[in-house]
Amino acid sequence: MSYTPSSSVVAARKALAVRLQDLRKDAGLTGRRLSELCEWNPSKTSRIQDGQAAPSESDIRAWCHACGADDRAEELITASRAVDSMYVEWRRMERSGLRQAQESVFDLYQRTRAFRVYASRVVPGMLQTRAYTEAVLRAVQRARVTVDDVEAAVEARMERQRMLFSGGRTFALVIEEAVLRGAVCDPDAMAGQLGHLITVSTLASVSLGVIPLATGRIRSPAEDFYMFDDVQTSVELVSGYLRLTEPNEVSMYARTFNELAGMAVYGVRARALITSAISSLR
Repeated sequence: MSYTPSSSVVAARKALAVRLQDLRKDAGLTGRRLSELCEWNPSKTSRIQDGQAAPSESDIRAWCHACGADDRAEELITASRAVDSMYVEWRRMERSGLRQAQESVFDLYQRTRAFRVYASRVVPGMLQTRAYTEAVLRAVQRARVTVDDVEAAVEARMERQRMLFSGGRTFALVIEEAVLRGAVCDPDAMAGQLGHLITVSTLASVSLGVIPLATGRIRSPAEDFYMFDDVQTSVELVSGYLRLTEPNEVSMYARTFNELAGMAVYGVRARALITSAISSLR
């Protein structure tokens, strides 16, 4: 499964465009006449109707007014905002620093009772040690963020962890074995992180699976994603952060998670892979 930024966003934008187009047709207006009433170029109407251009809130209000449907404006504006929030570029999310990005998901994490997480690159944030988190976020800050608030961002993530493991939640996590051997921090910090994984894997609320490097794969690795109950899936792309809430898309990721989980080993076998990775550090 591979998403551009994003096939989901494009589909949602087109769905909004169809609703606007239907509104125009119901009002008995041609595209040219609507353009005249809105006092803009007909090409703008065409781009909006084709889903090629995102209408502003004032555009939507003008469109609804021209169609004699002012009462529909707020509904369509809400739908447009939902589309806009689906995909966020990292540079936009992190322009004021990394702490805000960590804190922005606190409410979502607090509401969630069942987490499903797949990771192919780094240890999932909810299982990271302080030293590992600092190394990961420092690398992000150096690569793309001008504001240096790494210490505050690390503390925000640690606070989120304390909340998560306070009870009443379940965690199903699947990671690729390559995550255990990734050189994202110094050997001492990595050994501490791997030891923490062993400890956490014994908790009753946690199911930790590791997909061995030597497994006969039924599917290739996927992008890292987090599932929050059956309400939202968040996907970490190279360029940004994708939020999916449409039931069919959430279900698609649920099926993918089940496939990946079926390839993983658990319990003693998973801890053996983690112990092997610790030994390789020496």
